[in-house]
Amino acid sequence: MRVISYNLRKHAARGELLDLARDFGIDALCLQECDTTDLPDTLGPLHLADSTKGNRLGLAIYYRMDRFTAFETNTFALKKSLHDRVLAPAHERLIGTRVVDNETDHELVIASFHAAPLTASNSLRRKQIKAAHAELLGMGSGLMTLMVGDFNYPFFTKNLTEHMKNSGYELSLSDRRTYTRYKVFKGHFDFATSLGLDIENVETLPRGASDHLPILVSAEYGQDSGPIQGTPPS
Repeated sequence: MRVISYNLRKHAARGELLDLARDFGIDALCLQECDTTDLPDTLGPLHLADSTKGNRLGLAIYYRMDRFTAFETNTFALKKSLHDRVLAPAHERLIGTRVVDNETDHELVIASFHAAPLTASNSLRRKQIKAAHAELLGMGSGLMTLMVGDFNYPFFTKNLTEHMKNSGYELSLSDRRTYTRYKVFKGHFDFATSLGLDIENVETLPRGASDHLPILVSAEYGQDSGPIQGTPPS
């Protein structure tokens, strides 16, 4: 399974989406900071599962219909930072889609996440990540989960890794930094957390019009994660 995550920088990188969908053989595309009123229903082989509706800077998920069948998409509001309360840019910071793999019958949740900005504390972002994982687990107990996005967590990621291990999730950074616009604020802003999956590789892709670089996550189903029994409810 191949999934790209990309923060579009206030929709500035909108024109790159079709090439990303076509050129990298991806099964899903997770977006942050997009104008959801300006997203097409399809991007080459990908279909729009859904997007947030209440955000100035929205989230969206596309998936490959010949690979997956989508059964449910939900959006979630998470604990607000002071930045959110004053400027109200993001009511919904998480969107998740529950899908079944048409090739293997494995069921999983794919999610796009956008944490509070750097003006907030790492403690708040950890609470948002924990709450996001809990919301996704609520979409189906025991399901494999891949949550990608802009975590706004370039510092003290080792501490975050320990928190993830304690909650059963694996944190995977990419091979190169994903944000280098400023001398001070640079590092791995965009990465993945997963449950029940084996993350083979997380590759930082070339820079485009955004201040973030897209990442490409390659994952396999974990050995303990078998196919579903029967068809999940719609």
